[in-house]
This record gives sequence, structure tokens and C-alpha cells, in this order.
Amino acid sequence: MALLEIDHLSFHVPARSVLDGLDLDVAAGEIHALVGANGAGKSTLAYLVMGCEGYRPATGEIRFDHHRIDDLPLHERARLGISLAWQEPTRYEGLSVREYLALGHVVADAQDCLHHVGLSPNDYLNRMVDKTLSDDERKRVELASVLALAPRLVILDEPTSGIDLLSIRELIGVIGTFKARGSAVLLITHREEITRIADRASQLCGGHIVGTGDPESVAAGYQGRVCWHCDDRDCHHD
Repeated sequence: MALLEIDHLSFHVPARSVLDGLDLDVAAGEIHALVGANGAGKSTLAYLVMGCEGYRPATGEIRFDHHRIDDLPLHERARLGISLAWQEPTRYEGLSVREYLALGHVVADAQDCLHHVGLSPNDYLNRMVDKTLSDDERKRVELASVLALAPRLVILDEPTSGIDLLSIRELIGVIGTFKARGSAVLLITHREEITRIADRASQLCGGHIVGTGDPESVAAGYQGRVCWHCDDRDCHHD
């Protein structure tokens, strides 16, 4: 049963169309990879689903648990159980990791969540979420914070971006923890090897989904970052 349903979604910026009639669904409890070249509009789709400021569809519908959420602000979508792990996590001056992991309706133990992302609670709970943390550390802390929320749907936008040492095995572990806690995951990536982690996968090209199926087939079609839809290695369709 579909938890997230996107029908004929379009989004435009001046002089170009970013998404054009996009259809996509993510089932409850599913790990669904969305693969596409850099600049294909993957992050734009994530921001549209999350309801970020300045991101509203030109056409189409976004439904969550069979209810339209197109016009809901970000905080209301978050209350419904949608979370986004940003490609570039923000800093929070004056806030400790312990306090950051306690924000929102926390479900899971903070120490356990830090362990899952490869950080020692003893070393990090009292650290500040500011410039003293590296990009790698901030990304891991952010993943831990999303784990702590146990959302119904988590959008992971390029989850290894900015992380120096997060291996595929570690990522599989983090995603497996989300799934074990009942979360569906929309896994956004430009790397075919990450696509293979998913239960199902789709490729984004030309502003719409050009193929959906088992991850191995989708990854094989996309290998080398070639758009198998139009056979163009440099195809971004921006």
C-alpha cells in the first residue's frame, strides 16, 4: 500500500522546467531509491515533498497516507511523520548534540542512535552542534536525529555526501534501522551502488520518472551515470 503518492508533479523556475509530469509512489515500510544525474532535480523533489519554503508544485498532487499535503507547511508535514535528512546539514550554535537529539517527538534512545551512525555517545552527547563539528560529524549527528524521531517517511538526500568514512555497509545498517522501526525511506542518490540497497528503485531524467523496477535493473541501466532513457552520459535535462 502506497504511503507517498506523487501524481503528475511539475515544478518550474524562470526559463526552465525542473520537474515535468513526475509520477512516483513509495510503499509503507519500503526502501525506494531515486537515482539520477547531478542536477536532475532529485533534491527539488525532496524539497517539494517536505514542503520547504519556495517549493510548491506548478501542477500535480502529493498525497501522504492518502491525504493531499500540497498546501501544508513544512512543520505540519513533519507532524504527519515526514522527515528530511538534508544534503548539507545546518549548524545550531548554542545547542548540544544531546539537546539536538531531544528536539521534536523523540521515540528512540539518543545514545543508541549515535551508535547506529558510528559515533560514541560519550564523545558526542555534550559536543555543540556548531563549527567545531566537521561536515562528516554533522551529517552523522543529523542522521542520528532523524533515527531518534522514527518518522513514517524519511527522505535521505545523498546520504553519504559530506561523510568521509560512512561505508555502504554502515549505510545499509542505518537504513535497516529505519526499516526495523517501521519507516519508509526515499533514498536519493546519483550512485548506482547505493541504488542496490533499496527494495525498489526509480530513475529520474528529463523531469520525470523514466523507469521503475528492481534496484539491480535500474542500477544497471544507470551505471556510469548514463541516462539509459536517452543514452546520453551528460544528460541532466535542467
